[in-house]
Amino acid sequence: MQLKDVFVSAPGKAILHGEHAVVHGKVALAVSLNLRTYLHLKGTTIGNVCINLPNIDTFLCWELAELKQLVAYYCGKREEVKRLDAELIRRLREFIGVTNGNLDTCNMAILAFLYIYLSLFGSGELPSLTLTVWSELPTGTGLGSSAAYSVCLAAALLCASGAIPTPLKEGDNTARWCQEDLELINSWAFQGEMIIHGNPSGVDNAVGTWGGMLRFLAGKIIPLSRVPLLRILLTNTRVPRSTKVLVAGVKDKINKFPSIMTPVLDSVDAVSCTCEKVLSEMTCEPITGEHYNILEELIDINQHHLNVMGVGHPSLDILCRVTLTKGLHSKLTGAGGGGCGITLLRPDEERRETVLHCARLCLIWDQLHVRLCWKHPHQTGKVKVHHFVWILFVQIKGF
Repeated sequence: MQLKDVFVSAPGKAILHGEHAVVHGKVALAVSLNLRTYLHLKGTTIGNVCINLPNIDTFLCWELAELKQLVAYYCGKREEVKRLDAELIRRLREFIGVTNGNLDTCNMAILAFLYIYLSLFGSGELPSLTLTVWSELPTGTGLGSSAAYSVCLAAALLCASGAIPTPLKEGDNTARWCQEDLELINSWAFQGEMIIHGNPSGVDNAVGTWGGMLRFLAGKIIPLSRVPLLRILLTNTRVPRSTKVLVAGVKDKINKFPSIMTPVLDSVDAVSCTCEKVLSEMTCEPITGEHYNILEELIDINQHHLNVMGVGHPSLDILCRVTLTKGLHSKLTGAGGGGCGITLLRPDEERRETVLHCARLCLIWDQLHVRLCWKHPHQTGKVKVHHFVWILFVQIKGF
């Protein structure tokens, strides 16, 4: 069986408000970025499965005969998403040589790919293919790189297996799947996220699948259709951190000081809800400076809350101080402890001057990486299938 080529992409995400509080039943607002992960699946006839991940310097190949031994016990095709197959996970961990519970970025990416590939194709003839994935999203910075990867894997492999059709028509450069197909893509992407993160919220893969802005509360995800265009300065502090450690630290602090921390979480919830209300108002009435004044104050309040939770970092403090010298307001996004920060830009803000100013004061070339990006439900949209163009490899690879 030779597969047809598939070329897909999915956006990254940023948490606007509600980091950490969302773990404790509070509202979080997540938005898609115009930074994407791209995947090209190419059917081959050489009898092996290859995966190429240039961002993390990984290229691996396996003979089909090796992979068939891993799925000998399958009795039916798994187009329906079920709970993670513990036995398949165990076999795959042994197969890639990781049995001690510690997985690096490369091993997690490989495990997620092999799991979805074998789950979808394992009951029949395994197809020979080469999968290439490259991304504009840095790993481990809270921008949803693993979720965008999982969404791309799910979309491409579901499409290649025939579980969902390709929505591309003659003459189309890009196309999107229908709601039913997107739900299936999201379900399989969540499987990938569980393999990578253990117990993810589901926010990241939902943003990667549907794009735009999402409201998340107690496991329920609601897409927000009325969202204005926001211009965001995205700063990568390049400080590594562990999401699991930071989440555990917040939980410990809540358990130690419940009467102090519970009101903080309630206040973060109110920040998220107030931000949602303001953004909705900005789509149905003329946008004024007062709208931006409120959004900026909310950013400052939430950043202070996050520092109280213990997830700040000196590099993020530098970002907040530097941008404030230009009258701009910043906060961390994601788990904190380093990672990335976001800075809200007003529509009249001079882009190049702002970026250069932040670069000079942050010593960007040594410490921080600053980039201008957008958040918009239509421009940064959902997972897409593309008409494959070779020039994209050249553009992205040199990014």
